Amino acid sequence: MTMFNRLPIGATKPLLVVLVLLGLAATPARAAMAIQEVKGSSGIKAWLVEDYSVPIVTIRFAFRGGSTQDPSGNEGLVNLMTQLFDEGAGDLDSEAFQERLDDAGADMRFDAERDALYGSMRVVADQKDVAFDLLRLAVEQPRFDQAPVDRIRAQIVSGIMAEAKDPEAVAQVAWRKALYGDHPYSRRNEGTEQTLAAVATSDLKALHKRLFARSNLAIAVAGAIDASALKRDLDRIFGGLPAEPSLMPIADTAPKLAQEIRVPYDLPQSRLRLAYSAISDKEPQFFAAYLMNHILGGGAFTSRLWNEVREKRGLAYGIRSSLVNNDHASALVIDTGTRPDRAAETLSLIRAEARRMAAEGVNQEELEAAKKNVIGGYAIDNLNSSSAIANTLVGIQMKDLGIDYIARRKQLIEAVTVEDVRSVARQLLSADPAVMIVGPPLKERKE
Repeated sequence: MTMFNRLPIGATKPLLVVLVLLGLAATPARAAMAIQEVKGSSGIKAWLVEDYSVPIVTIRFAFRGGSTQDPSGNEGLVNLMTQLFDEGAGDLDSEAFQERLDDAGADMRFDAERDALYGSMRVVADQKDVAFDLLRLAVEQPRFDQAPVDRIRAQIVSGIMAEAKDPEAVAQVAWRKALYGDHPYSRRNEGTEQTLAAVATSDLKALHKRLFARSNLAIAVAGAIDASALKRDLDRIFGGLPAEPSLMPIADTAPKLAQEIRVPYDLPQSRLRLAYSAISDKEPQFFAAYLMNHILGGGAFTSRLWNEVREKRGLAYGIRSSLVNNDHASALVIDTGTRPDRAAETLSLIRAEARRMAAEGVNQEELEAAKKNVIGGYAIDNLNSSSAIANTLVGIQMKDLGIDYIARRKQLIEAVTVEDVRSVARQLLSADPAVMIVGPPLKERKE
């Protein structure tokens, strides 16, 4: 993820920082909360959670179509665009815009992911109107002046060149290419030195016009604002955008399994990564897969992989499995690092645990413990501040899970049976995974 974040430096900054910290402490983790759907006169909708514990307003929004919308030969275009929204908008050049943003004490961010472009603003409530006017300009009328484009592009290229010497970054490029071939998911969000050199200001303007549209938008707001005020602000910020986007269609795909990717480096530790197929978070079996992954490796200190690899044998400092759910592909990924002379042993053990899960599934005790953990941890991880709430609500909208999803989630998890988990484990973990080894060649351990 690439993120733009320029914290305010004006006189209002200390107040905002203090209030943000108070908000993090004062906003309770919530298993249930009142979520309102608010609709402006322009038809734009947002989900709102009112919270007056501190006078802060947080808005989070997303436009569908992230780095997958980069045209061929212009890879990195979406990422570059996200870093230019405070570099001049409307009649304000870069310096003037940033001064106004600082004076408002607002924290504005944009970041590009594979399937969406995200933005957010957090501001003290009594500065909201000034800050939201700046956000409107950034969203609706970015300037893309040549000098800022050249400067930001040079910064990105510098980072790309530095990463070319980083084994982890090199390995990540190889991993995506091996798993996804020519699909847009195989490309770097940042692009390459060559594709960025080809970007013109006209490309940025055309991309902005294609992606930024009202029907392409998900919005969530949390904090010290009511529904009537938000209706006006939705129209003010986003009402001037076109009604419909012009998105390139992106095909669904799946990671290519049953392959081994070697990235040789003389490192003191070998990094191991495995990928299996997974289930979309829109599918009925998703929570069975989610709980299965939690028991296998997602539950950190309580998982099977942690117990077998870390606790019993001391082969790694840490090991974890994750469900990676993008709009057009899903994967279950296992990551760890170990001594080069123990890498073959560690890899064999991970494979064996996955095969055991596929063959035997889980027992009732494991399943009940996993349910308790994932139900109890959700509010703590996702609803513990206004920013977390807004981020979570946008994510739910982007997945079309429904405004009642948080209320339904507990019941969906509790309904999963041992047989559900066994079935999905057989489906996902019986296949031969893709494996990447970063480091020295594998060596069998000599006793």
